[in-house]
Amino acid sequence: MSFVGKNIRKLRTVKKLSQAAFAELFGLARPSVGAYEEGRSEPKMETLIQIAQHFGLSVDLLLTKELTVNELYHFDIFKEQLQQPVAAPAPVAKADKQPNVTPLVYRNRALEYIVRHHDPAFIDGLPWLQLPHQLAGPTRAFEVSGADMLLHRQGLRHQDIVLCSRIDKAKPRLKAGNVYVFVTQSKVLIRRLAERPEENQPLRLRADNPDYGSQELELQQALEIWEVKGVFTTHLRAPALLDERVAELERKVEELAERLDNR
Repeated sequence: MSFVGKNIRKLRTVKKLSQAAFAELFGLARPSVGAYEEGRSEPKMETLIQIAQHFGLSVDLLLTKELTVNELYHFDIFKEQLQQPVAAPAPVAKADKQPNVTPLVYRNRALEYIVRHHDPAFIDGLPWLQLPHQLAGPTRAFEVSGADMLLHRQGLRHQDIVLCSRIDKAKPRLKAGNVYVFVTQSKVLIRRLAERPEENQPLRLRADNPDYGSQELELQQALEIWEVKGVFTTHLRAPALLDERVAELERKVEELAERLDNR
């Protein structure tokens, strides 16, 4: 399996290049870049060599390893960004100050959010959702990607929107059984906390869908942690079979009680 498409997308995001700008760098058509990133085709070897040389990578690395944003910042082409003086703490985004309003991160902007989550101007440029009631502290809304948290038609569906409140990483109060959004160097991960972590121990996370295994995450690996407080969905779920049986049983008990009362 080649990772070149995913790596091209991450390179573009870190360097803030549009598909058109990236295509112009290497004499490509813009649709070709989209095809690479979606896995519908792969660059020719001469193009791969040009990309690798331009960004100070090896062709082998481009093809065989899915690079994280953190790894990309360690290559020569990005070192000038690390050598810049450390800026003062960024001001709080306007979006985080508005009551009953939260920025929305669509799944196709998750990688961009990882890179620029600390930038108030970027946060203010995201779409905003008006909430029916106020959540405590800074909030975010994330679009769900995949069926990791879906079991027997119950749970979070693909393209649902989860509404979240921020967890203070310095003093995290995490509860076993609750669902959280973990923003890491490589992905935005939605998982349920399997058990309350002991001090200095990794978090054990699980997906509600048993097809996805549980995993561990060191607290310092999380750039941000958000607790899921609600969900917006356009899927109207029919009652589960067990719910229907319980409802039928309740009706029969009520009928039986009424008959006994009438005797």
